[in-house]
Amino acid sequence: MNKKERHQIIRDLVEARNIETQEELARALQESGFNVTQATVSRDIKELMLVKVSDMRGGYRYAFPKERSHMMSSEQLERLIRSSVISIRAGGNLVVLHTLPGTAQGVAYAIDSMKWLGVMGTVAGDDTIFVAIEQPEIAKDFFAYFHWHDKDENKETNAVKNENVKTRPEKVKR
Repeated sequence: MNKKERHQIIRDLVEARNIETQEELARALQESGFNVTQATVSRDIKELMLVKVSDMRGGYRYAFPKERSHMMSSEQLERLIRSSVISIRAGGNLVVLHTLPGTAQGVAYAIDSMKWLGVMGTVAGDDTIFVAIEQPEIAKDFFAYFHWHDKDENKETNAVKNENVKTRPEKVKR
């Protein structure tokens, strides 16, 4: 079975079931006769532009964007990033962002859509994004975009533990 057939099965599964994780999607594909790896499922999710949306039970599930041809404005992309990213760390040419659960893939899509110079690509899980950057100097500029990040690791850790502590201002400047 080829990729086109697998993508059609994914469309059918996402529309018919409440698929919450990549592992659930991989199991559903295996039940449908596709032997897939997590990496393949991750690529398929990105290629099909699946997003995580809230379900009625308070969880998240995969869905197709209402209008796939609709591109988000830069303001919408920045708002998504500001409302989802809770911490960021950089080392060399790698930047790691931690997000609210279920929002990493949407934020990675936003980062990819913004076409930042020097950003080679993103890899997103459920709440973590790895951003590969061409050069450490560019990584510093990318990191600076998220200027609300508290550089004191202890404060960041405490802020994540205490939901009442804000770790970023209302407005992010580019």
